[in-house]
Amino acid sequence: MFGSTFLIALRQLRRNLMRSILTVLGIVIGIGAVIAIVTLGSGATMKVTSEISSLGRNLLIVMRGVRERSPGPVSAVAPAFDAADVDAIRRELADISAVAPTASRRLVAIAGNVNWTTNVIGATPDYFTVREWPVTQGRAFTEAEEKSGRLLCVLGRTTADELFGGQEPVGVKIRLGRQSCEVVGILATKGQSTFGGDQDDLIIVPLKAFQRRLAGNTDIDIIYASASAPEITAEARRNLELLLRERRQIHKGEEDDFTIRDIKEITAVVERTTRTMTTFLGAVAAVSLLVGGIGIMNIMLVSVTERTREIGIRLAIGAEQRDILLQFLVEAVVVSALGGVFGIALGVVGSLIGAHFLNLPFVFEPAIIIIAFAFSSLVGIVFGYFPARRAAHLDPIEALRYE
Repeated sequence: MFGSTFLIALRQLRRNLMRSILTVLGIVIGIGAVIAIVTLGSGATMKVTSEISSLGRNLLIVMRGVRERSPGPVSAVAPAFDAADVDAIRRELADISAVAPTASRRLVAIAGNVNWTTNVIGATPDYFTVREWPVTQGRAFTEAEEKSGRLLCVLGRTTADELFGGQEPVGVKIRLGRQSCEVVGILATKGQSTFGGDQDDLIIVPLKAFQRRLAGNTDIDIIYASASAPEITAEARRNLELLLRERRQIHKGEEDDFTIRDIKEITAVVERTTRTMTTFLGAVAAVSLLVGGIGIMNIMLVSVTERTREIGIRLAIGAEQRDILLQFLVEAVVVSALGGVFGIALGVVGSLIGAHFLNLPFVFEPAIIIIAFAFSSLVGIVFGYFPARRAAHLDPIEALRYE
């Protein structure tokens, strides 16, 4: 019985082909938009979290902040960190596995007749470990070289390309301001950061050489610290905060004059934000499904009106109300299901194209495909029920009289 009802539904849709296509189109656009938005949103989330994770795992970033001057609300930059702070972190915090103090300055790098302004970072060898940033050409400088104050350079990929083009830079000397610096290595490519900056546009030099020969002071601007394990990152952050408050003589009730950023927390916040935006945009796109459902209801009501005599004849020769109800309900579900199938195809193809042009990873989620198809079928049932019920409850005598 259901098979014959299904064939009748297909025959009726084919009889009014253009009207059926336009009705299906509303469902196709709604399903396609929802799938494309959710898929691209998942790709954006993956890309952003991957870029944040590239900073380093279990990473804590300590930066100096501001402090109030008395009297009045005027604020000033807090004092920089120093080597004693770094030594205290290494000595007293067992849950910190590695510490990398850094200082930085924008300087002009000169190679031959090429000048390039870039960010020069003074760091210890632990910086490459904490940031999980390997050297792909040449080598990194050693701890002995850092302590000796020898000026060596490890170039980011962008800086190396700008200064040397396609030439081999390792072993060549460049100038940073007025200081000569030997290039010993090239960093692996990390690409653009989450906030739009080029992570590969930098030069890393030994911290002591940077302080003595480039900065002229012993200030440390940022301390990178790596927790021993992911599950103790929050505890490591609390211990680090308590230690620095003690060393910087910040009394109870006073605000910190430094900031500690936890990469795991930043990643979680970004994930929540992007997923919220994706859900919101997906909900907006889902409104078009309601519009498509209203279109199905409208067309089915028109179909009931057009086929009133047919319904009267079927009822007069013995068809029951549930047979009429099932026939029109199946027609509505077929329309919405076809829209769901073509909408899924449109959404997947649109996601592939969008991911390509937006430079996002394509994240295929079978769950959203199943949900979209189920929802499109549900739209057919919900919006097709009222017209089907109206057809099933027609009076056979009145239906036969209908012109």
